[in-house]
Amino acid sequence: MMRALIFILILVVAAAIVAIATGFLDITQTRGARVPQVSAEDGVTARGGQTPAFDIETGSVSVGRTRTNVVVPKVTVNPPDHQSNEVTNNAS
Repeated sequence: MMRALIFILILVVAAAIVAIATGFLDITQTRGARVPQVSAEDGVTARGGQTPAFDIETGSVSVGRTRTNVVVPKVTVNPPDHQSNEVTNNAS
């Protein structure tokens, strides 16, 4: 069970890398992160801080069909002019 989860995780990471490398997925950070100010006086308190923000654009895939003409080469097979009934033995 654990091997299957690790394998799926590896596939997801590989798919993300391929998507980013091919330009199908574009991730841009629009807001940086800031750490919160932590105070330990009168208990622990935290103020401020900010999570990062990202703008993610994905490509699109359109699937359709069109009619087109494909040139197919003509193949002709010419049998030999004479039929040889001789038995050949290629063994040495």
